[in-house]
Order: sequence, then structure tokens, then C-alpha cells
Amino acid sequence: MKNKLYFLIIIVSNSMMANITLPSIFSDDMVLQRNSEIKIWGWANPKEEVKITPSWNNQEYKIVADSNANWSITIPTPKEGGPYIISLNGYNSIILKNIMIGEVWLCSGQSNMEMNANWGIKNGDEEATKATNTNIRFFSVEKASAETPQNNLSGNWTECSPQIMKKNSAVAYFFANRITEDLRDVPIGMIVSAWGATSAEVWIPKKEIESNQDLLEASKKINPNEYCPVGAGKTFNAMINPLIGYKIAGVLWYQGESNVGSTIYDKTFSALITSWRSLWKQDFPFYFVQIAPYKNGDDRYSSVLIRDFQRRTLQLPNTAMVVTSDISTTDDIHPKDKKSVGVRLANLALSNIYKTNSNVVNGPLYKEQKITKNKITVLFDYADGLYFKDKKNNQFEIAGSDTIFYNAKAEIKNNEIILTSDKVKKPTKVRFAWENAVQSQLFNKANLPASSFISE
Repeated sequence: MKNKLYFLIIIVSNSMMANITLPSIFSDDMVLQRNSEIKIWGWANPKEEVKITPSWNNQEYKIVADSNANWSITIPTPKEGGPYIISLNGYNSIILKNIMIGEVWLCSGQSNMEMNANWGIKNGDEEATKATNTNIRFFSVEKASAETPQNNLSGNWTECSPQIMKKNSAVAYFFANRITEDLRDVPIGMIVSAWGATSAEVWIPKKEIESNQDLLEASKKINPNEYCPVGAGKTFNAMINPLIGYKIAGVLWYQGESNVGSTIYDKTFSALITSWRSLWKQDFPFYFVQIAPYKNGDDRYSSVLIRDFQRRTLQLPNTAMVVTSDISTTDDIHPKDKKSVGVRLANLALSNIYKTNSNVVNGPLYKEQKITKNKITVLFDYADGLYFKDKKNNQFEIAGSDTIFYNAKAEIKNNEIILTSDKVKKPTKVRFAWENAVQSQLFNKANLPASSFISE
């Protein structure tokens, strides 16, 4: 009897070890990137052969698990469509159902990305009633942190409904909803991995921070927070690393408030973008939201400095930024108009990637300054139709070699700004809307606001 029990335990143990298993990101209802070579991976018994058959072409693909029980394979996806199934067969079988082929976006950041209709966004209940759309799917990553990179996470794919919309990222929903207006029958998958109050450092691989002295020193200055982890790489390890390799169209990012006070956020943010692209081996579009003007007590410049660091990050290729100074209030660090944010992000993608939107989708962005005697002429990208809202134009300041700034008289001429001040005879620098809670007065013909800036 004892020997029989022993052999039964061995048989059960071996069968459990032999099972093909998949990361949570591969499940029923998922969206896979269209017209791509996508990677599927998982675990099985060492040397076990895994056969994968997608129903869109009914071809069988084979891969053998390595000595560490890992396997991965790359298979092609067709144009948008579905629903499809994927069959996986080894010592056991898995069938993934209701799979759609479309566009997949990863959404990350802190609370303004996490914020959903249940938090009280503008017109949230009304928008939720219109949110039934099985072509929009969410994968919501559960909050977790880890000291070392993980290979799986908790989360699940769900079809969009009023109930699902109300508890998922509002920015992600409004982005997807706007995309479907132009792309119509193309399914949209939104992977949301966000955590309120987090700094950028926790979303960057720890080794990336440890290899850069400036980033390392800055990470040590992050204050403890009872609402989230603060250690370098902790949310990256648990909430991003397990997703690496899942084919995406791009990234949406909404964060920055928890880095207010940083003097190197441009380096920090750039390190995040470049490290993610490197790990994915994909120079995907990275679109982000500039934090809104907000009054931080008696401090006047810490938030606007972060906004300028975000603007400077646009030097990285394939990046774009949404300015929010006209759709927010200065007394709320969580602006309620998340629809405008999502729509503006979507318009960037529809213009830059999908080529369905020919409208101007960026507000004026500082390009350069030209100095002629006592005048500074400021040139902008996306400057067609420059105008001052409500005919107010008191947000430009200029300084001389002493770097003391004075209000400047501003005149628009040929979509350029000409600045002078009786107090600055030989100007060298210019800044615009340069305080934490200042909302831009300068707009272009698309009625999009200019970003605050200070010239280099």
C-alpha cells in the first residue's frame, strides 16, 4: 500500500509539472497586435513539445521547452478581425477563446492614469451608459511590487461594458473610444498598469538607475509614501517586466506629480522611455500627458519645472505630449476632464500613426529664440493661427545676462512672438507661463494651448 501511494504521488507530481501554463496576459478575450510577428510564451516540462494553432490561419507551430521549462515562439498575425481561438497542445491542452486582432496600447503612470469614472470624472455616469463595445478590451494589472523582476502578474482581459468602463482607466477608455471612431472595426486592447502616487523611478529597471549616478542619487531622495512603493524598480519588476515581449502599438503615460521637486526629471523620464523600448526591442510611440498647472502652497516653480522637463523629453524620437492647462483647474491635482485628455492622446495616434486625422493635434511648442538688439523673437512649432485667449498677453518674461526676469510686452507677428521690455536692454533668455498654477494664454488655430517653457 505504501509503495502504491508513493507511485501515485510521483504520477500526480509529474503530470502537474508537465502542464503547459501561460502568463496571465494570454487569456480568453485578449487583443493581439495586428499585421505583426507576435511572441507567445509560457512554461512546460523540459523538452516537452508545445504545439500552437491559431484559427486565423490554422497552421501548427511547434516549440520545445528548454531545460528551465521555458518556451517562446513567434507567430504572424493577420489584419484586424476576430473572434479567433488559439489551441495549445502538449501533455495537456489549452484553448484560448474570443481573441481579437487589432491595436494594443500599454497605459501606465500614477493616479491620473489610474483614475476611473467611479472617482467622479466629468460626465462619468453619462459616458458610462454609452460604453458597451466588445471591440474595446481592457487588461487591468493588479497592483504589486517586487524586489526582483517577475515573470507573471495578476490581471485579466475584459470586454468593455458600462460596468467595466466605470472601474477602468478613464483616459484609456476615452483614447480607445476615439480611436474606434476613425478605425471603426479595428479592436483596441488597453493594458492598464498604473499606481497612484508613484514616482517615475519605481517604473524604471533598478539596474538602469544604479548604472547612472544622477538617477541613483535622485532615487534616494524619494520620500516614503504610505500609498505606494518608493524603491527603484519595484513596480517595474512586478507590473511591467512580465509584459515585456507582448507586442504593442505604443505606450500612453500620465505621471509627474510625484516627482515635483526633482531637478533631473528630464533624465529620469528619458531613462524610463529608452529602457522600456530597449527591453521590448521596439521603438514604439510613447505619448504622454503634461501635468496640469496646480498651486503647490507657497512654492512657485517646482511644478512648472516638471512641465518643462516633460516638454524637453520631446527631443526623444517618436514621442508626443498633450498639454492640459486649458482643461484643468489649478486647485485640483486630479483634473476631472479625462475625456479631453484621452481624445487628445488618440488624436496624436490618429495623426502620427494611423494617418486618419489631418488636423493640427499639437499646441504651440517652443522652437527657438532670435535676439536682435533689445528684442527677442520666439518661434514655435505648430504655430499657425497664434492668438492670445481673451486678448491677455502678460505671461512672457525676458532676462538679460543677470538672469533676472521681467514682464515683457508681447506682440504676435507672422505667427511669431516679438518681446521687449524697458527693463531689459540686452535680452538673453525668455520664459513663458512660468509659475506652477499659470494656465497658458497662448493658443494656435486648433485651439490648443502652448506649453510653458524657459529657453536654454
